[in-house]
Amino acid sequence: MAKIKVDPKQLDLYKSLLNEQMLTAIKLEPGVLSYTVVADKKDASSITIFEVYANQEAYQSHILTAHFKKYKEAVKDMVLSLELIDVDLIIKTKKENMYQI
Repeated sequence: MAKIKVDPKQLDLYKSLLNEQMLTAIKLEPGVLSYTVVADKKDASSITIFEVYANQEAYQSHILTAHFKKYKEAVKDMVLSLELIDVDLIIKTKKENMYQI
């Protein structure tokens, strides 16, 4: 999980670069399982990213990819703070296709 504070003046560009990185990672990296990005309702520049990887090796591989390094370089002056929080999954549930025909 990553908690990021972004320069509000650069928020739209940051979100675009983040989206590009995430789509590329999902497409090219089998070990990148999902991303969910949320913003604080009171401060849209406070962003939390929930990242799910197949295992620790998948994460380590991800941060060495060219597309991740490109993203990090592109946003380095936009990110005011970054806190990485290593978490373990306890419970996951989701609705399946409820409206199958």
